[in-house]
Amino acid sequence: MTEGRHFEAAGAPHLPPSTTVAGVMRQVLLALVPGILAHAWYFGPGIFVQILLCCGFGLAFEAVLLRLRQRPLALFLSDWSAVVTGVLLALCLPPLAPWWVAATGMLFAIVLAKQLYGGLGFNLFNPAMVGFAAVIIAFPIEMSHWLTPRSLANEVPGLLDSLRAIFLGQPPVAAGWDAVTQATPLDALRTGVQEGLRIPEIRDSAIFGDFGGLGWEWIANWYAVGGLWLLYRRIISWHVPVAVLATVILVATPVWLFGPDTNPSPLQHVFSGALVLCAFFIATDPVSGPASLRGKLVFGAGIALLTLAIRRFGAFPDGVAFAVLLMNMLVPLIDRYTRPRAYGHPK
Repeated sequence: MTEGRHFEAAGAPHLPPSTTVAGVMRQVLLALVPGILAHAWYFGPGIFVQILLCCGFGLAFEAVLLRLRQRPLALFLSDWSAVVTGVLLALCLPPLAPWWVAATGMLFAIVLAKQLYGGLGFNLFNPAMVGFAAVIIAFPIEMSHWLTPRSLANEVPGLLDSLRAIFLGQPPVAAGWDAVTQATPLDALRTGVQEGLRIPEIRDSAIFGDFGGLGWEWIANWYAVGGLWLLYRRIISWHVPVAVLATVILVATPVWLFGPDTNPSPLQHVFSGALVLCAFFIATDPVSGPASLRGKLVFGAGIALLTLAIRRFGAFPDGVAFAVLLMNMLVPLIDRYTRPRAYGHPK
Protein backbone atom coordinates (compact mmCIF):
# COMPACT_ATOMS: atom_id res chain seq x y z
CA MET A 1 0.00 0.00 0.00
CA THR A 2 1.32 3.45 -0.93
CA GLU A 3 2.59 5.46 2.06
CA GLY A 4 0.04 7.98 3.30
CA ARG A 5 -2.90 6.22 1.67
CA HIS A 6 -5.29 3.65 3.04
CA PHE A 7 -8.38 1.75 1.95
CA GLU A 8 -11.55 2.08 3.97
CA ALA A 9 -13.39 -1.13 4.60
CA ALA A 10 -16.63 -1.92 6.33
CA GLY A 11 -16.67 -4.07 9.41
CA ALA A 12 -16.29 -7.82 9.18
CA PRO A 13 -17.46 -10.31 8.13
CA HIS A 14 -16.86 -9.67 4.42
CA LEU A 15 -19.06 -12.50 3.19
CA PRO A 16 -22.10 -12.57 0.91
CA PRO A 17 -25.39 -13.58 2.48
CA SER A 18 -25.80 -17.33 2.67
CA THR A 19 -28.23 -19.13 0.37
CA THR A 20 -30.92 -21.09 2.16
CA VAL A 21 -33.16 -23.87 0.89
CA ALA A 22 -36.25 -21.83 1.76
CA GLY A 23 -34.89 -18.80 -0.08
CA VAL A 24 -34.19 -20.82 -3.23
CA MET A 25 -37.63 -22.45 -3.14
CA ARG A 26 -39.34 -19.07 -2.81
CA GLN A 27 -37.43 -17.80 -5.83
CA VAL A 28 -38.61 -20.84 -7.81
CA LEU A 29 -42.21 -20.21 -6.79
CA LEU A 30 -41.91 -16.56 -7.79
CA ALA A 31 -40.53 -17.55 -11.19
CA LEU A 32 -43.51 -19.87 -11.74
CA VAL A 33 -46.08 -17.12 -11.21
CA PRO A 34 -46.16 -15.81 -14.83
CA GLY A 35 -46.74 -19.30 -16.22
CA ILE A 36 -49.41 -20.05 -13.60
CA LEU A 37 -51.30 -16.85 -14.43
CA ALA A 38 -51.13 -17.63 -18.14
CA HIS A 39 -52.39 -21.15 -17.40
CA ALA A 40 -55.33 -19.73 -15.45
CA TRP A 41 -56.14 -17.26 -18.24
CA TYR A 42 -56.34 -19.94 -20.93
CA PHE A 43 -57.85 -22.81 -18.91
CA GLY A 44 -59.63 -21.21 -15.97
CA PRO A 45 -59.15 -21.01 -12.20
CA GLY A 46 -59.18 -24.78 -11.73
CA ILE A 47 -55.37 -24.65 -11.76
CA PHE A 48 -55.46 -22.63 -8.52
CA VAL A 49 -57.61 -25.31 -6.89
CA GLN A 50 -55.20 -28.02 -8.05
CA ILE A 51 -52.26 -26.05 -6.62
CA LEU A 52 -53.99 -25.69 -3.25
CA LEU A 53 -54.90 -29.38 -3.21
CA CYS A 54 -51.41 -30.59 -4.12
CA CYS A 55 -49.70 -28.25 -1.66
CA GLY A 56 -52.15 -29.10 1.12
CA PHE A 57 -51.83 -32.85 0.64
CA GLY A 58 -48.06 -32.52 0.27
CA LEU A 59 -47.64 -30.65 3.55
CA ALA A 60 -49.98 -33.05 5.34
CA PHE A 61 -48.13 -36.14 4.09
CA GLU A 62 -44.79 -34.57 4.92
CA ALA A 63 -45.93 -33.72 8.45
CA VAL A 64 -47.10 -37.27 9.07
CA LEU A 65 -43.85 -38.80 7.80
CA LEU A 66 -41.72 -36.31 9.73
CA ARG A 67 -43.62 -37.18 12.89
CA LEU A 68 -43.14 -40.90 12.27
CA ARG A 69 -39.43 -40.33 11.64
CA GLN A 70 -39.19 -38.10 14.75
CA ARG A 71 -37.95 -35.09 12.84
CA PRO A 72 -38.77 -31.47 13.78
CA LEU A 73 -41.86 -30.37 11.88
CA ALA A 74 -41.28 -26.62 11.80
CA LEU A 75 -37.74 -26.90 10.44
CA PHE A 76 -38.59 -29.14 7.49
CA LEU A 77 -42.09 -27.88 6.67
CA SER A 78 -40.80 -24.31 6.43
CA ASP A 79 -38.25 -25.04 3.69
CA TRP A 80 -40.98 -24.75 0.98
CA SER A 81 -39.75 -27.87 -0.83
CA ALA A 82 -43.09 -29.69 -0.45
CA VAL A 83 -44.86 -26.60 -1.78
CA VAL A 84 -42.63 -26.47 -4.86
CA THR A 85 -43.27 -30.17 -5.49
CA GLY A 86 -47.00 -29.58 -5.12
CA VAL A 87 -47.04 -26.66 -7.54
CA LEU A 88 -45.02 -28.54 -10.17
CA LEU A 89 -47.31 -31.55 -9.95
CA ALA A 90 -50.43 -29.37 -10.09
CA LEU A 91 -49.19 -27.71 -13.29
CA CYS A 92 -49.10 -31.16 -14.91
CA LEU A 93 -52.68 -32.07 -13.94
CA PRO A 94 -55.83 -31.21 -15.91
CA PRO A 95 -57.52 -28.23 -14.22
CA LEU A 96 -60.68 -30.24 -13.46
CA ALA A 97 -59.00 -33.48 -12.38
CA PRO A 98 -60.76 -35.07 -9.36
CA TRP A 99 -59.32 -34.16 -5.98
CA TRP A 100 -58.15 -37.71 -5.34
CA VAL A 101 -55.82 -37.51 -8.34
CA ALA A 102 -53.91 -34.73 -6.58
CA ALA A 103 -53.95 -36.72 -3.33
CA THR A 104 -52.59 -39.85 -5.01
CA GLY A 105 -49.92 -37.93 -6.88
CA MET A 106 -48.66 -36.19 -3.75
CA LEU A 107 -48.74 -39.46 -1.80
CA PHE A 108 -46.26 -40.94 -4.27
CA ALA A 109 -44.28 -37.71 -4.57
CA ILE A 110 -43.80 -36.94 -0.87
CA VAL A 111 -44.06 -40.31 0.85
CA LEU A 112 -42.53 -42.70 -1.68
CA ALA A 113 -40.12 -40.52 -3.67
CA LYS A 114 -38.98 -38.17 -0.90
CA GLN A 115 -39.49 -39.13 2.73
CA LEU A 116 -38.91 -42.87 2.41
CA TYR A 117 -35.53 -42.06 0.87
CA GLY A 118 -34.62 -39.87 3.84
CA GLY A 119 -36.16 -36.51 2.97
CA LEU A 120 -34.90 -33.54 0.99
CA GLY A 121 -31.38 -34.08 -0.28
CA PHE A 122 -31.57 -37.88 -0.31
CA ASN A 123 -34.21 -38.57 -2.95
CA LEU A 124 -32.96 -40.31 -6.09
CA PHE A 125 -35.92 -39.33 -8.27
CA ASN A 126 -37.68 -36.04 -8.90
CA PRO A 127 -40.69 -36.22 -6.54
CA ALA A 128 -43.10 -34.26 -8.74
CA MET A 129 -42.37 -36.52 -11.73
CA VAL A 130 -42.82 -39.65 -9.63
CA GLY A 131 -46.24 -38.35 -8.60
CA PHE A 132 -47.18 -37.49 -12.16
CA ALA A 133 -46.01 -40.84 -13.52
CA ALA A 134 -48.10 -42.63 -10.89
CA VAL A 135 -51.35 -40.82 -11.69
CA ILE A 136 -51.03 -40.88 -15.48
CA ILE A 137 -50.56 -44.66 -15.34
CA ALA A 138 -53.26 -45.23 -12.72
CA PHE A 139 -55.87 -42.74 -13.99
CA PRO A 140 -55.46 -42.33 -17.76
CA ILE A 141 -59.07 -41.25 -18.34
CA GLU A 142 -59.08 -38.57 -15.64
CA MET A 143 -55.71 -37.32 -16.88
CA SER A 144 -57.09 -36.91 -20.41
CA HIS A 145 -59.78 -34.36 -19.49
CA TRP A 146 -57.92 -31.23 -20.58
CA LEU A 147 -60.00 -28.13 -21.17
CA THR A 148 -60.50 -26.25 -24.39
CA PRO A 149 -58.42 -23.03 -24.24
CA ARG A 150 -60.18 -19.71 -23.78
CA SER A 151 -59.45 -18.69 -27.38
CA LEU A 152 -61.68 -21.52 -28.69
CA ALA A 153 -64.29 -21.93 -25.97
CA ASN A 154 -67.06 -19.44 -25.39
CA GLU A 155 -65.90 -19.27 -21.79
CA VAL A 156 -63.73 -21.34 -19.49
CA PRO A 157 -65.25 -22.89 -16.35
CA GLY A 158 -65.42 -20.44 -13.47
CA LEU A 159 -64.34 -21.08 -9.92
CA LEU A 160 -67.68 -22.52 -8.76
CA ASP A 161 -67.93 -24.84 -11.76
CA SER A 162 -64.33 -25.91 -11.22
CA LEU A 163 -65.00 -26.74 -7.56
CA ARG A 164 -68.06 -28.81 -8.47
CA ALA A 165 -66.11 -30.74 -11.08
CA ILE A 166 -63.10 -31.37 -8.85
CA PHE A 167 -64.90 -32.35 -5.66
CA LEU A 168 -68.25 -33.69 -6.89
CA GLY A 169 -67.43 -34.92 -10.39
CA GLN A 170 -70.10 -32.68 -11.90
CA PRO A 171 -69.31 -31.11 -15.29
CA PRO A 172 -69.84 -27.36 -15.70
CA VAL A 173 -73.48 -26.27 -15.68
CA ALA A 174 -75.40 -27.03 -18.90
CA ALA A 175 -72.42 -28.87 -20.40
CA GLY A 176 -71.12 -32.40 -20.52
CA TRP A 177 -67.48 -33.36 -20.36
CA ASP A 178 -67.32 -33.57 -24.16
CA ALA A 179 -68.39 -29.94 -24.37
CA VAL A 180 -65.52 -28.60 -22.25
CA THR A 181 -62.68 -31.07 -22.82
CA GLN A 182 -60.61 -32.03 -25.82
CA ALA A 183 -57.35 -33.69 -26.76
CA THR A 184 -54.14 -31.78 -26.13
CA PRO A 185 -52.11 -30.73 -29.20
CA LEU A 186 -49.63 -33.55 -28.56
CA ASP A 187 -52.52 -36.04 -28.33
CA ALA A 188 -53.93 -34.70 -31.61
CA LEU A 189 -50.56 -35.00 -33.34
CA ARG A 190 -49.97 -38.53 -32.13
CA THR A 191 -53.48 -39.72 -33.02
CA GLY A 192 -53.40 -38.02 -36.41
CA VAL A 193 -50.08 -39.58 -37.39
CA GLN A 194 -51.33 -43.02 -36.32
CA GLU A 195 -54.37 -42.51 -38.55
CA GLY A 196 -52.13 -41.72 -41.52
CA LEU A 197 -52.77 -37.97 -41.65
CA ARG A 198 -50.07 -35.53 -42.72
CA ILE A 199 -48.74 -33.03 -40.17
CA PRO A 200 -50.01 -30.01 -42.19
CA GLU A 201 -53.49 -31.56 -42.21
CA ILE A 202 -53.37 -32.17 -38.46
CA ARG A 203 -52.18 -28.62 -37.82
CA ASP A 204 -55.21 -27.23 -39.65
CA SER A 205 -57.11 -27.86 -36.44
CA ALA A 206 -57.98 -24.76 -34.44
CA ILE A 207 -56.19 -26.11 -31.34
CA PHE A 208 -52.81 -25.28 -32.90
CA GLY A 209 -51.19 -21.88 -32.70
CA ASP A 210 -48.22 -20.38 -34.53
CA PHE A 211 -45.70 -22.91 -33.21
CA GLY A 212 -47.27 -25.25 -30.67
CA GLY A 213 -50.71 -25.68 -29.17
CA LEU A 214 -53.03 -22.69 -28.93
CA GLY A 215 -52.56 -21.26 -25.45
CA TRP A 216 -49.88 -23.80 -24.62
CA GLU A 217 -47.23 -21.88 -26.54
CA TRP A 218 -47.91 -18.71 -24.55
CA ILE A 219 -47.80 -20.63 -21.29
CA ALA A 220 -44.43 -22.04 -22.37
CA ASN A 221 -43.24 -18.50 -23.15
CA TRP A 222 -44.07 -17.34 -19.64
CA TYR A 223 -42.35 -20.37 -18.11
CA ALA A 224 -39.30 -19.38 -20.14
CA VAL A 225 -39.49 -15.85 -18.70
CA GLY A 226 -39.54 -17.31 -15.21
CA GLY A 227 -36.66 -19.58 -16.09
CA LEU A 228 -34.59 -16.64 -17.32
CA TRP A 229 -35.27 -14.95 -13.97
CA LEU A 230 -33.83 -17.99 -12.19
CA LEU A 231 -30.77 -17.82 -14.44
CA TYR A 232 -30.38 -14.12 -13.70
CA ARG A 233 -30.64 -14.78 -9.97
CA ARG A 234 -28.17 -17.68 -10.32
CA ILE A 235 -30.63 -20.08 -8.76
CA ILE A 236 -29.99 -22.46 -11.65
CA SER A 237 -27.16 -22.73 -14.19
CA TRP A 238 -27.66 -22.57 -17.94
CA HIS A 239 -26.38 -26.07 -18.63
CA VAL A 240 -29.55 -28.16 -18.22
CA PRO A 241 -32.04 -25.76 -19.91
CA VAL A 242 -29.72 -25.19 -22.87
CA ALA A 243 -28.97 -28.90 -23.20
CA VAL A 244 -32.67 -29.84 -23.16
CA LEU A 245 -33.89 -27.20 -25.61
CA ALA A 246 -30.86 -27.23 -27.92
CA THR A 247 -30.86 -31.01 -28.20
CA VAL A 248 -34.55 -31.08 -29.08
CA ILE A 249 -34.01 -28.47 -31.78
CA LEU A 250 -30.82 -30.06 -33.17
CA VAL A 251 -32.31 -33.55 -33.33
CA ALA A 252 -35.85 -32.66 -34.44
CA THR A 253 -34.82 -30.21 -37.16
CA PRO A 254 -33.20 -32.64 -39.66
CA VAL A 255 -35.91 -35.23 -38.99
CA TRP A 256 -38.55 -32.60 -39.75
CA LEU A 257 -36.75 -31.32 -42.85
CA PHE A 258 -36.52 -34.83 -44.33
CA GLY A 259 -40.07 -35.78 -43.39
CA PRO A 260 -42.26 -32.72 -42.73
CA ASP A 261 -45.44 -34.68 -43.45
CA THR A 262 -44.90 -37.18 -40.65
CA ASN A 263 -42.66 -35.36 -38.15
CA PRO A 264 -43.52 -32.22 -36.14
CA SER A 265 -41.29 -29.18 -36.42
CA PRO A 266 -38.74 -28.55 -33.65
CA LEU A 267 -40.73 -25.52 -32.50
CA GLN A 268 -43.83 -27.70 -32.26
CA HIS A 269 -41.91 -29.92 -29.85
CA VAL A 270 -40.59 -27.00 -27.81
CA PHE A 271 -43.87 -25.11 -27.47
CA SER A 272 -46.14 -28.07 -26.78
CA GLY A 273 -46.48 -30.04 -23.59
CA ALA A 274 -44.22 -29.55 -20.60
CA LEU A 275 -40.83 -29.28 -22.29
CA VAL A 276 -40.06 -25.66 -21.31
CA LEU A 277 -41.37 -26.23 -17.79
CA CYS A 278 -39.12 -29.27 -17.58
CA ALA A 279 -36.05 -27.48 -18.95
CA PHE A 280 -36.11 -24.65 -16.41
CA PHE A 281 -37.96 -25.98 -13.36
CA ILE A 282 -37.97 -29.80 -13.28
CA ALA A 283 -34.73 -31.05 -14.81
CA THR A 284 -32.77 -28.42 -12.87
CA ASP A 285 -33.56 -30.08 -9.53
CA PRO A 286 -30.14 -30.11 -7.82
CA VAL A 287 -30.88 -33.19 -5.71
CA SER A 288 -31.97 -35.68 -8.38
CA GLY A 289 -29.67 -34.25 -11.08
CA PRO A 290 -25.92 -34.44 -11.68
CA ALA A 291 -23.43 -32.35 -9.72
CA SER A 292 -20.84 -31.64 -12.41
CA LEU A 293 -21.36 -29.09 -15.18
CA ARG A 294 -20.52 -31.59 -17.92
CA GLY A 295 -22.89 -34.00 -16.25
CA LYS A 296 -25.70 -31.45 -16.43
CA LEU A 297 -25.19 -31.17 -20.19
CA VAL A 298 -25.33 -34.95 -20.59
CA PHE A 299 -28.37 -35.13 -18.30
CA GLY A 300 -30.28 -32.45 -20.22
CA ALA A 301 -29.42 -33.96 -23.59
CA GLY A 302 -30.58 -37.38 -22.40
CA ILE A 303 -33.92 -35.97 -21.25
CA ALA A 304 -34.40 -34.32 -24.64
CA LEU A 305 -33.62 -37.49 -26.60
CA LEU A 306 -35.85 -39.68 -24.44
CA THR A 307 -38.70 -37.15 -24.64
CA LEU A 308 -38.52 -37.13 -28.44
CA ALA A 309 -38.40 -40.93 -28.54
CA ILE A 310 -41.39 -41.36 -26.22
CA ARG A 311 -43.40 -38.74 -28.09
CA ARG A 312 -42.73 -40.55 -31.36
CA PHE A 313 -42.84 -44.22 -30.36
CA GLY A 314 -44.20 -44.40 -26.80
CA ALA A 315 -47.66 -44.97 -25.41
CA PHE A 316 -47.93 -41.46 -23.92
CA PRO A 317 -48.15 -38.24 -25.94
CA ASP A 318 -45.67 -36.32 -23.77
CA GLY A 319 -42.70 -38.23 -22.41
CA VAL A 320 -41.14 -35.53 -20.24
CA ALA A 321 -41.87 -37.14 -16.86
CA PHE A 322 -40.64 -40.58 -17.89
CA ALA A 323 -37.56 -39.08 -19.55
CA VAL A 324 -36.65 -37.25 -16.34
CA LEU A 325 -37.12 -40.36 -14.20
CA LEU A 326 -35.08 -42.55 -16.55
CA MET A 327 -32.25 -40.02 -16.52
CA ASN A 328 -32.48 -39.78 -12.72
CA MET A 329 -31.55 -43.47 -12.68
CA LEU A 330 -28.37 -42.68 -14.61
CA VAL A 331 -27.23 -39.74 -12.48
CA PRO A 332 -24.71 -41.76 -10.37
CA LEU A 333 -23.15 -43.11 -13.56
CA ILE A 334 -23.09 -39.65 -15.16
CA ASP A 335 -21.45 -38.13 -12.08
CA ARG A 336 -18.84 -40.89 -12.02
CA TYR A 337 -17.66 -40.26 -15.57
CA THR A 338 -18.03 -36.47 -15.71
CA ARG A 339 -16.60 -35.41 -12.35
CA PRO A 340 -13.82 -32.82 -12.77
CA ARG A 341 -10.21 -33.78 -12.13
CA ALA A 342 -9.03 -32.91 -8.64
CA TYR A 343 -6.18 -30.45 -8.62
CA GLY A 344 -2.85 -32.22 -8.33
CA HIS A 345 -4.26 -35.64 -9.23
CA PRO A 346 -4.14 -37.45 -12.58
CA LYS A 347 -7.35 -37.58 -14.56
